[in-house]
Amino acid sequence: MTEPLPDTMAEPPSLISLCIDELTQQLLLGDDDVVSIIQHIYDLPSHLLDELISRLPPLALYNFNLHMPFQDQNTEDFSHDDSTNKRKRARDWNLNTAWRRLFELRWPNLINQIQPTDWQKAYWETHLQNCLDEAAEIALITSFNGHIGDIQISDSIQDYIGFEGHTIHSTCNYSKLSYHCLQFGSHVSCLRLQNILCTAETTRLLRECKLHSLLLRCIRTKQQVDGLCKLITQHSGTLTSLEFIHCTVYTDFINAILDAVDIKGVQKHGIQHLSIVSSSLEQGRCSFSDGLVSFVSSARSLCSLKLSDSRLGRTSAKALFVTLLNVSSSISVLDLSENEIAGWLSDFNKRLSSGLVLSVEIGKSLQLLRVLNLRGNSLRKDDAENLGNALAYMPNLEDLDISDNSIGDEGIRNLIPYFVGTSEKCSRVTCLKLEACELSYDGVNHFLDSLSTLRGPLKSLSIAENYLGRKVAGALGRFLSTPIEELDASGIDFGPSGFQDLQNLIKEELKLVKINISKNRGGTETAKFLSKLLSQAPQLIDVNAASNFMPIESLSIISSALKLAKGNVQRLDLTGHKWDYKPEHASLSTEFVYNGKPILILPPSSITAAPYDHDP
Repeated sequence: MTEPLPDTMAEPPSLISLCIDELTQQLLLGDDDVVSIIQHIYDLPSHLLDELISRLPPLALYNFNLHMPFQDQNTEDFSHDDSTNKRKRARDWNLNTAWRRLFELRWPNLINQIQPTDWQKAYWETHLQNCLDEAAEIALITSFNGHIGDIQISDSIQDYIGFEGHTIHSTCNYSKLSYHCLQFGSHVSCLRLQNILCTAETTRLLRECKLHSLLLRCIRTKQQVDGLCKLITQHSGTLTSLEFIHCTVYTDFINAILDAVDIKGVQKHGIQHLSIVSSSLEQGRCSFSDGLVSFVSSARSLCSLKLSDSRLGRTSAKALFVTLLNVSSSISVLDLSENEIAGWLSDFNKRLSSGLVLSVEIGKSLQLLRVLNLRGNSLRKDDAENLGNALAYMPNLEDLDISDNSIGDEGIRNLIPYFVGTSEKCSRVTCLKLEACELSYDGVNHFLDSLSTLRGPLKSLSIAENYLGRKVAGALGRFLSTPIEELDASGIDFGPSGFQDLQNLIKEELKLVKINISKNRGGTETAKFLSKLLSQAPQLIDVNAASNFMPIESLSIISSALKLAKGNVQRLDLTGHKWDYKPEHASLSTEFVYNGKPILILPPSSITAAPYDHDP
């Protein structure tokens, strides 16, 4: 069989295209000649220069960026040359846009999650993270016993930055992790590291970085702690955030970290954010709380402390709170969620009961506290009372989450004086979560009516996953007339009659922006309530009405209401229903659109839908 003739009709590359390919090859080399090449590139006409920049792969653009004949293309701090007008040319170049395009091409799913001012930094930071993640997978293989820096980076990652289709002759080994760390490390300030990479060698590899944030996973051995401390010490001058996930943390661990972050000649460290999540806080020869107290006491500017799902325990939580009462820091976020700390404030309550009122000078660290998360802490009604007393010393608290605690009606009654401003100091809480607190309609009615009467600053409330039923409708209707903007009433067993009652109670324009009424078995009455809500809440943009046993006929009620709505709803979730669509429903996804995305989030056809669960 004869081979097919080559395609003689293919259009040959243009001279400009060939020149750009050659310039790209030269820029990829990044050798000593690249400086003189860029000087000539700089004098190209604007349209050719723009075309070149738009076609450069990341490594070539990096070398071009590195050797530009001015300092910063996004500022006006340039010397002016009347003969070449280089200052104007420099301002016309927008290399940041080119870096953003390259980022989007490589990581399209991440582009909307970040908004950096420097897209080149974002590109190389994400690239190096990919390299380190890949290296960690290789190093975790039990048979690996080489140097981490010699680990070969896959062709797929190398191709992304410009090696595909280009022949690079250089003494540098572009395929090694060490090259990528040392070459692009200067752009990196945030990293995630697996335990296997916490070594002295990694510290040397990352010496060009200026780390501000470090997230560590699965640190468990003393050897890994020692390696990590070397890295922390190297970056103690810039490091402000430490996060540990799935680690085994003990007193010596914390003390070692504390020693590592200490800046020479200064007794206090500069860590602003400490997070220990889903980890085990081991008790060694001395209490873990001793190390934690030392860390908090040495904090110059600690802004957030997160110790979530880490077996904190009552003793350590109590010691932490006492420390916060007696030191001065800038802490604004405290997260102790998912820990067994019932009774952690009992001593505080006894102190107040005995007449020992705290002075203004005590509790300095609580003065700036804005966010307190106590979700899932096994708290009871007595803990709620103790918390109510403690809240008086948190005058700037805005966000409080006490969900998944069995405080019951009596517990919420103990907190009412704080929220309605009848305690010693008025509440400034704007966001309150009371999900799954074993509340009844009686306790919630009393709470909502108290809030409705005084019209406090509350903007967001969640009473989800409490068995309340229809009898809460009256108090909830009155509460909706307050300045509340976000309400989560999902899974409260409202039922059709509850939605009907609530619909009849809405008489005036509401301030609601977001509402969740999912999992309430409301049937068609859910759609009727939504119709009334859409006409009375002009600021409403987000509605979750999923899993409400609505029949397919509800769609016509809701779509008619959307057409007449005063506001600009951006999202209405109707998933969790078992519907057989009709031809007239086909246009709903295109009829109601916001910023190119459908407003109605519809369930799949019942033919392909998952089994429908009628249980609560």
